[in-house]
Amino acid sequence: MTRNPALAAGAALLASAALVAPAAAQEILAPEVRGRPAEDTDEWVVTLRGAALLTPSWLGSNDMSLSLVPDVRVQYGDTFFASIPEGVGWNAIRGDGWKIGPLAKIRFGRSEENGGSPFQIFGRSNDLRGMGDVNASAEIGGFAEKRFGSDGQWEARAEVLKGFGGHDGVVAYTSLDYRKRLGLASLRVGPRLNLVSGDFNDTFFGIDEAQSARTGLPVYDADGGVLSWGAGASLVQPLSRRSAISAFGNVEYVGSEPGNSPLIEERGQRLQMSVGIGYGYRFSL
Repeated sequence: MTRNPALAAGAALLASAALVAPAAAQEILAPEVRGRPAEDTDEWVVTLRGAALLTPSWLGSNDMSLSLVPDVRVQYGDTFFASIPEGVGWNAIRGDGWKIGPLAKIRFGRSEENGGSPFQIFGRSNDLRGMGDVNASAEIGGFAEKRFGSDGQWEARAEVLKGFGGHDGVVAYTSLDYRKRLGLASLRVGPRLNLVSGDFNDTFFGIDEAQSARTGLPVYDADGGVLSWGAGASLVQPLSRRSAISAFGNVEYVGSEPGNSPLIEERGQRLQMSVGIGYGYRFSL
């Protein structure tokens, strides 16, 4: 059993914001806090979680959407983890503050009708009409994470993944977090930087001749570079030994290659903000 299951439950649910919410949240709401492993190496732990998220309808949008997002996280000791936002991963190398291993994720697609997710309950965007849908993608690669500092209060993480399906690009998610206890609550805050290849940017922000004819936007060919940069923060407050509520938010700025797309210049904005609140309940099998 973990020393503080409530904090672990709240910490685990925050990651659900990243990939289950509207498409924009896949980039904007990075997994702010990951679930703590079970103390027993042969223990299975399940976290049931849900979150209400207010995010841009799509990355670069100036329209906001509200979603109610469910998720389940399964982990085995400090070795295996699986959830929709975090993907399926294996901590193949562990020690001296390091965790390194393979990782596979699903990136939900983008709908030209509203840009949103199946969990959207309010808000929509018409700005993608004529752009066509982007199908879901599998992203496969690996991650490296390092905790350091006198009390392990700093955590740096990088993920590099290759897309298959809806996009064929390469994505790199990086973060640096400072973690601090505030009584029973846990605060986490730090910068975010997301890098992508030209194939990714062109899929989501490029405009070919057919799209230009349908939308009236100029043709645009996007290169690789910074997708977005900014900062994220989260606060986890235990309610009981096994449950907790969490509040989290991000402020990010879209990079120059996607930001210079007529799609964002004429129909969106580069400054992106998201907030959410969630609840998680954790138990062992």
